[in-house]
Amino acid sequence: MTSSPQTFQPNLVELGRGVFSFVSPRPKFGATNVGVIIDSDGLTLVDTTATPSQASTTVSAVLELTRELELPIKRVVLTSSRVVFTGGSSVLWSAAFYGSGRTSDDLDQPANPEAFRRLLPDLASTYHDEFSTRPVTHVVSEAAQLTPSVTVIPLKGESSMNLAVYVESADVVFAGALASFAVTPLAYDGYPLDWADSAESLADLASTVVPGHGPPGGSADISDLATYLRACTDPQGALRKGPWDEWSDRRFDAVNVERARRLNDGVDEVPQAMFQMLGLG
Repeated sequence: MTSSPQTFQPNLVELGRGVFSFVSPRPKFGATNVGVIIDSDGLTLVDTTATPSQASTTVSAVLELTRELELPIKRVVLTSSRVVFTGGSSVLWSAAFYGSGRTSDDLDQPANPEAFRRLLPDLASTYHDEFSTRPVTHVVSEAAQLTPSVTVIPLKGESSMNLAVYVESADVVFAGALASFAVTPLAYDGYPLDWADSAESLADLASTVVPGHGPPGGSADISDLATYLRACTDPQGALRKGPWDEWSDRRFDAVNVERARRLNDGVDEVPQAMFQMLGLG
């Protein structure tokens, strides 16, 4: 079943004064959370969902939430270049887009709708052959305070460089692509050990961590994620039992384990398991 404005209804979670998240009610890889931070000059969103229809629904909810303030959506911070975080970006052409250099480079390349359809079959009809995403307009290469509320932090993990958003006033960090709670992460060109360290550094920053997928959590959830990522590096190539046994999207285990093994062998390449999952291997 393909997501549409009628079926995609994220839950609003208030995290602090002027700080919110629209959280998908179903924790899975194609259901991405969106952060909202209100400043006097406008709104900052964190990520854009996986599809334009999901983004349209979320943007409508954001504007309804802030209707009395009459503030524009001025900035979007992309935590990753992956389509689950950028797929709705075409809905937000009037906003400035912030991303890492890696995200900017990736989004300057043509989209691959066929790969998206294979990765996210429930949303396949969204990714028509002309599907495209917005480019980054502002590259973030070091920690920076974008607004009085918003600090962006570059970290290595899900890719060679991701962004996280820290809101000190609310004791909240929007981890985006750097965290998945109750959802198996996908590290096909990520760095599991660096990712584990980066995730733990975010838990040290704030009591509440909003992941890219799954419900908001905290240090215990980050600990489970970091333990999983490190377990993928087991030299025997086997993933032991753990809290992740109950997570969704276990199809990514083989990709993550092979990626960790390749990195351990000094080979920085996309795993064959990823190509097989996309029907290309």
